[in-house]
Amino acid sequence: MSQQKWEELIQRLVKGGILRSPNVIRALRQVPREPFLPENVKASAASDCPLPIGSGQTASAPHMVSIMDEALELEVGHKVLEVGAGSGWHAATIAEIVAPSDAPKEEWGHVYTIERIAELAAFAKENLNKAGYGDRVTVIHQDGTLGYPEETPYDRILVAAAGPEVPKPLVEQLENGGILLVPVGGAQFYQTLVRVRKKDGKIVEENLGGVAFVPLIGKHGFEP
Repeated sequence: MSQQKWEELIQRLVKGGILRSPNVIRALRQVPREPFLPENVKASAASDCPLPIGSGQTASAPHMVSIMDEALELEVGHKVLEVGAGSGWHAATIAEIVAPSDAPKEEWGHVYTIERIAELAAFAKENLNKAGYGDRVTVIHQDGTLGYPEETPYDRILVAAAGPEVPKPLVEQLENGGILLVPVGGAQFYQTLVRVRKKDGKIVEENLGGVAFVPLIGKHGFEP
């Protein structure tokens, strides 16, 4: 994949109104998808569609990563929890926003990303280290529906798989004033992207439209 093709994709997403914020546009430019993909699909990195990464999982389409990063309202210094590390690409785009390469390290936030499949957790960690994000992203191998209580609370939480409902442990681990983004619906690829805002103990849910994600497997998702 050429840098030109990646830039053309970014320009299409900008013109389509999907990419809007300077920090998100910059992150997508800084973190192309190709280095995070298996060799057999690298040539399709600039295609705006999900791509297989093994173990029945996919790397999200660039437009979906853009939509989610915009909806999270990310800022430098945020502590973020991601459920579903996959190849590590989405976590890297977030890290580039909350801990940008050109910002002082004392201002950096951090991304904790959970992956239930051991092979993918190892793949994500390798990719993140190679891309220079190993000090800004921590990969955890466990059931993501339980969250990661060790580092609570989180300013932002995102889930890259669809559950039957918003996982309660994730709501509990969200900071007051924080945002949780999760696809909710059936296990067969037709769901709604829900944005949850937590304010003074109250939860407000917002429907951001239809999406298609792999099922969220775990104690507070669909049973394996």
